[in-house]
Amino acid sequence: MLVRDWMTRNVITLGLKTTVVDAAEVMRSKRIRQFPVIDERGMLAGIVSDRDIRDAMPSKYLPGDMATGGSLAKLRAADIMTSEPLTVTLTTPVDIVANMLQRHKFGGLPVVDTVGRLVGIITVADVLRFLCSVSGVARGGPQIAFKLDAKPGPLATLLADIRSEGVRYASVFTSYDHVDPGYRHAYVRLGHMGEHTVQSLLANLGARYTVLFYVEDGRTTIVND
Repeated sequence: MLVRDWMTRNVITLGLKTTVVDAAEVMRSKRIRQFPVIDERGMLAGIVSDRDIRDAMPSKYLPGDMATGGSLAKLRAADIMTSEPLTVTLTTPVDIVANMLQRHKFGGLPVVDTVGRLVGIITVADVLRFLCSVSGVARGGPQIAFKLDAKPGPLATLLADIRSEGVRYASVFTSYDHVDPGYRHAYVRLGHMGEHTVQSLLANLGARYTVLFYVEDGRTTIVND
């Protein structure tokens, strides 16, 4: 779950002297929202976002500006970039990246090596690919949501009980958000079901656990709202 396994390696970059007009054209044609800016050694120098370009162009662009060698024609990436941008490394965990993207409302973060050379970028789309993989959703299988006591032990007991029924689980996520104090929610995606259906498994687990809902074949069944 490290950045090096999920990042985008083929990154479209700008040079320090790339004009804003050229950057805007690449952004439009490639549908890119941000560019890393690198120097002649491949070192990360800054970031230019679509907002940076939009902010630069309306106030400076006039008809004939390019033909007359106006200010927009002279404006370079170095003039509008954010210097010393937030970065991650090849060994940053992807969940840390997700938290950074959410907290700062970024669409992606440049990835640098130990000397500051740009080696890739990790975007929201890359993080979503990671989530789909670790959650097991791409492989299918039902998911059951439980409300558990937050103290140590109940989750391990639940998973042991599921295994004792001959059922394998593919992934387990827990959350303390939007939960009553003293509890947590556990989301268990099931793999091989053996002889069980979701309904028969829940019947065997009995009243020992509070089931919130389960998802099977894309349909959600609410058990306890």
